[in-house]
Amino acid sequence: MSVRLEGDVIFLEGQCHVEQAEQLLLRLQEDPSRRVELSGCRHLHSAVAQVLLSHPVQVCGDPADPFLRQFVAPCFATPEIST
Repeated sequence: MSVRLEGDVIFLEGQCHVEQAEQLLLRLQEDPSRRVELSGCRHLHSAVAQVLLSHPVQVCGDPADPFLRQFVAPCFATPEIST
């Protein structure tokens, strides 16, 4: 399974195809405070990436795939809020 919920963490693992975008969206809508763990992710369909970009979610873990780690994962970084 590419989208797995364990406690308050959503794990994206292996090949995350377009079908997993809806699963991820539903999990985030159920509880917007959930974190998303990418360390086991080897492929991320753009629809899944769009769900992550459209929700203020904490994304953690370095994806297994070098391209995802270097170019895609930094797009999910939560900006620092200065007060």
